[in-house]
Amino acid sequence: MPQADLIIHNARILTMDEARPRAQALAVAGNLLLAVGSDSEILALAGDGTRRIDAGGGTVLPGLNEAHMHIFGGSVSLTQLSLFGVKGFEALKQAVTDYAAANPDLGLLVGLSADYTILSETEKVTRHHLDAILPDRPFMMLAPDRHTAWANTAALKAAGILEGRDVGVGNEIVMGEDGLATGELKETNAIDPVAEMGVTGGRDHLGIGTGGDPDHVTPEERASDLALIRRGLAYCAELGLTSVQAMDGNLYQLEILAEIEREHGLPVRVRMPFHMKNFMDLDMIEAKAADWRRRFDSDRLRCDFVKVFVDGVTESGTAVMVDDYADEPGWKGDPLFTREHFAKVAVEADRLGLQVAVHAIGDGAVRIVLDGYEAARKANGPRDSRHRIEHVEVVHADDVGRFAELGAVASMQPTHPPGSAGLPLEPYLTRIGEARWPLAFAWRSLKDAGARIVFATDWPVSPLSPLSCIQDAMTRRPWKEGMPDQRLSLAETLAAYTSEGAYVEFMEDRKGRLKPGYLADIVVLSGDIEATPAAELATLRAVATICDGRITHQA
Repeated sequence: MPQADLIIHNARILTMDEARPRAQALAVAGNLLLAVGSDSEILALAGDGTRRIDAGGGTVLPGLNEAHMHIFGGSVSLTQLSLFGVKGFEALKQAVTDYAAANPDLGLLVGLSADYTILSETEKVTRHHLDAILPDRPFMMLAPDRHTAWANTAALKAAGILEGRDVGVGNEIVMGEDGLATGELKETNAIDPVAEMGVTGGRDHLGIGTGGDPDHVTPEERASDLALIRRGLAYCAELGLTSVQAMDGNLYQLEILAEIEREHGLPVRVRMPFHMKNFMDLDMIEAKAADWRRRFDSDRLRCDFVKVFVDGVTESGTAVMVDDYADEPGWKGDPLFTREHFAKVAVEADRLGLQVAVHAIGDGAVRIVLDGYEAARKANGPRDSRHRIEHVEVVHADDVGRFAELGAVASMQPTHPPGSAGLPLEPYLTRIGEARWPLAFAWRSLKDAGARIVFATDWPVSPLSPLSCIQDAMTRRPWKEGMPDQRLSLAETLAAYTSEGAYVEFMEDRKGRLKPGYLADIVVLSGDIEATPAAELATLRAVATICDGRITHQA
C-alpha cells in the first residue's frame, strides 16, 4: 500500500459508511482516502514525510456539506451590522449609531437579522422609527429571512422609491395613507433599489433578485467582490465545511469562483445553480443552464441544477398556503409561478437532465412544486432526478408521502423554526395558525414517510456555523404539549450534513463518507460529538478541515 501523506489518529471517527461505521484513524494519499482502520493499522502507513494530526479523542466526520447558502451575501454580511438578539428601540438605536460612527464613509449602512418584532410584539417598524435613529444617512435593516427590509427616509429618497414604484408580482413597497412609502419593503425587487447603494452595488443579490448579471463592473469593483468571496470561503473552511451549495445562481459569481480555483484553489467545493425567474422564456433553461453545466463541471466547482422561487415568506404574507392565513381570512398568498407555469419549467429542466431546487415555504407552494415534479415524471418518464424543495416550512398532510413517491429531497434549515436559534415565536405561529403547527418544519414526519432530508442554514439568513445548526436541530422543542417531536436523531442529523448532502449532489459515490477511494474531505472536531450534551454542541469547533486532501483550516 502507498505511503500516507496525512494521517489522523487517536480519533472517534464516524465514517457514515454502513460497512464500517466507526474507526480510530485514517490515512490520506493525494486527494483520496487511502485507508480507514485502527491506530496501529493506519500508523503503519506513515513514512518520513507523513503529516500527522492527533485528534485527541475528538470526533472526525466527513467534511460538512452546507446544502443551502448564499456565498456572496454571506461574505458581505461578515462586514455588516448584526442585529441578532437586539430588542427594543433603545438597543436598536445604540447598535445603529455605534455602527454608523465606526463607518463614516459607507454610502449605505446595512443591518442584518432584525426580528420582525425588534421593537415589540405589537409595534411595526416604519421609516419614522429609523429616522429617529439616523435621519441624515441612508440606512436599511433586513429581517432574518431577508425577504423583508425596513429603510429610513434618506435611503428611500436616495433610491427613488419614497413615492413607490411598480416592483412586480409578489414584491411590495408598502405605502402609507400619506401616499409615501412606510419604509417596509417586501421581497427582492422592492429591496434591491436600496441595496444597490451598498458596497457591492447590490451585486451580492445577483441571481436572487434579478436573475442576471451586472451591466457593468469596474476592475476595482470586481477585485473587491473577489476578495469578499475569498474571505467568505475561508470562513466556511474555518467552520469545518468542505462543500457548499450556493443558491445565488449567476454567471458573474461562477466566473469569480472559477478564477479563485485557477489561481489559489477553492478551499471548499462549490455547487451553484442557474436561477430561473418567472419573467424568463422557457428556452433560457437550455440556452443558459445547460450551457453553464458544460462550462462548470468539476468536483470543485459545478453548475448542474436550476433554482426557482415559487413563493416568499410567512411573516410578510408572501408564502403561499393551501388554506387562508389564520390571521388574514381570504388571503392565501400569490405564487411567483402559477401551477401551470412551474410545471412547464420542471418538465423542461427534467427533460434536459437538470435537477430542480425550488424555494417553497407555504404548504400551497410545496404542493405546486410537487405537482410540477409529478408532471415532469409523467412527461419524461421516471428517472433518478432528486429534485429538491427548499425550506418546506409547512407541508399539508396530503403531501407528506409524495416526497418519497416522487423522489423529492427536502432541503431544510434547523435554524428557522420559531423558538430556535433565538427566533421569536410571533408573528409566525399566529400567521400559520395552530392547525398547521404539527406539520410545520416537519423533519421527523417527512423522514418517517421515506423522504431524503438535507440540512443547512441559508446563510446569511442564519449564522453559518454547522455545529450551532446541529445544536438547534437537537434542542428544538414542540410549541405545545402533545405536538409531535419533529427532531431527528443525532446520527440522522449528521447524515443530513454529510452523506445526504453528497446524495443530493449526485456525488455519493465519491464523497460524504470516509472510506478508501473517496475524496479526502474531512473535519476534525474539538471533542466527542456523541458525548457532548445537545445544548452544548455549539461549543465544539473544527480544529482541522481537509478538503480534497489539502488542509484548509487548522486551529
